[in-house]
Amino acid sequence: MHHTLALIQKELQLEWRQKHALGGIMLYLVSTVFICYLAFSGIMNPQTWNALFWIIMAFASINLVLKSFNDESTGRKMYLYTLASPVSVIFSKILLNTLVMFALGIIGYLLFSLFMGNMIKDPLAWWLLLLVGVSGFSSILTMVSAIAGQTKNNFTIMAVLGFPLILPLILLLIRSSAAVINGPALKAILPDLLVIVLLNLIALLLSYLLFPYLWKE
Repeated sequence: MHHTLALIQKELQLEWRQKHALGGIMLYLVSTVFICYLAFSGIMNPQTWNALFWIIMAFASINLVLKSFNDESTGRKMYLYTLASPVSVIFSKILLNTLVMFALGIIGYLLFSLFMGNMIKDPLAWWLLLLVGVSGFSSILTMVSAIAGQTKNNFTIMAVLGFPLILPLILLLIRSSAAVINGPALKAILPDLLVIVLLNLIALLLSYLLFPYLWKE
């Protein structure tokens, strides 16, 4: 845990020095929401609002997590290999990506509320879904980013492997949040919520088991 927290602090410092990366994702988020507002002005309904939100969040997550291992040079990887365990490395990146994506989710929610209105009728269930949703995106896509980091075509590998893996998660989130939009539905979404948590645990377990072998390469 000590190594994981130290690595998270290191990643935060690097993110602060490279503000252009987060700035690019923020620009993507703002511009995409604004384009959706112009395209669906006057015809926006709760189902469209819900689907657009999670689709935008999914692609924002791919753009964010893509650089998790893409920015790591060979020398830096060797240095980290001598300092910390591979489990600490992968979990630190998963936790950091979860925090950043949750912040992006909050900003995306505020932008959607500003341009297209607030359609959430059960805030507690919504924020819970957002937290487990972005943690699922982070767990799955960070491991995919580690695999893609071993190749030259990082973005292609991320798109080919990442999107099919997060598609079931997106469908579950859209279905669950649709119930949240219609009214108080924490008990109604509990089965889907448990499935999403199970997917997160499976992704974390696979990262724990497989990443050490990938890191040695």
